[in-house]
Amino acid sequence: MFLHERQAYASCSSGSVAGIDEAGRGPLAGPLVVAAVILPPENEFDLAVADSKTLSARRRQELAEALLQSPGLCYVIVECSARRIDQLNILAATHLAMRQCARLLLPRLELALVDGLPVPHFPLPARFLVKGDRRSASIAAASILAKTHRDRLMLRLHRFYPQYGFDCHKGYASAAHLKALEQHGPCPAHRVSFAPVARIISAPPEQLSFDFSQV
Repeated sequence: MFLHERQAYASCSSGSVAGIDEAGRGPLAGPLVVAAVILPPENEFDLAVADSKTLSARRRQELAEALLQSPGLCYVIVECSARRIDQLNILAATHLAMRQCARLLLPRLELALVDGLPVPHFPLPARFLVKGDRRSASIAAASILAKTHRDRLMLRLHRFYPQYGFDCHKGYASAAHLKALEQHGPCPAHRVSFAPVARIISAPPEQLSFDFSQV
């Protein structure tokens, strides 16, 4: 998991290398969250980080807490609201948040390892790794911090809008979530530009039939 970090540091002069990843691109509600993590040196870091999607919620939380307590670890987190996602579209919002994360670590950061395809106008040298959260320790760490941070935000939203069950599905399009949307309509945390929400907002009016045999 440290191969890409070793290669990146070999090409750096004196700056640091960060892993960047997101959580929450697919849900119908809640924010997008992007994290950037600069890990301590490999010989001082002994946590078995992995892609957050492969971890149980309990293990993910344990690793997040251990990461935040790791001496020498540096991180930033950027949130992008549902309204901002609707304004930009989810891809543009993801790219914007990733660029913001990188800028927040300047001037310390010299090179970024970013999960996924290239991000336009990235503010510093970067290597873009598809499935990077399975290939890079720092990207995996970023995925864990982004996911656990977003889960906490969704639990907070659940307290305001308990009818949607955000504490269970975290905003994803589960059957229970879609049913709640049909019953209650969207709340301010929903992404109205996403098709399942947009369909409910713009549902055609009910067509009433008329029995002409009674005329």
